Amino acid sequence: MDTIADFLTRIRNASLAKHKILEVSFSKIKEEISKVLFQNGYILGYKIIENKKFIKIALKYCEKETSVIQKIIRVSKPGLRKYCKYKNIPRVLNGLGIAIISTSYGVITDKQAKKKKIGGEILCYVY
Repeated sequence: MDTIADFLTRIRNASLAKHKILEVSFSKIKEEISKVLFQNGYILGYKIIENKKFIKIALKYCEKETSVIQKIIRVSKPGLRKYCKYKNIPRVLNGLGIAIISTSYGVITDKQAKKKKIGGEILCYVY
């Protein structure tokens, strides 16, 4: 089972249902993705609870109607991994969105990867 795809689907479904708080099971990769989403302003915050069993995520909305996360798309899948060099990192929505990339320096955005000149596995696109 693809836990990252499940995590992204839970975020997508919670934002469409206009939930304020989402609770998912803990893993380090989910924590790192949540950290990147928080740093880029896509969620209000996240908190690890109960001895690293769950992550609570506070979703962010514009004018209490539309979610800040319009789309969150899984790119690299267990059956077909998508890797790229830093020169070939795609621009998401012409630079308005972000690509979350797993690198040897951790999980970072596409802009940070280009700045550090490192490539990696493209996990998802967010806009």
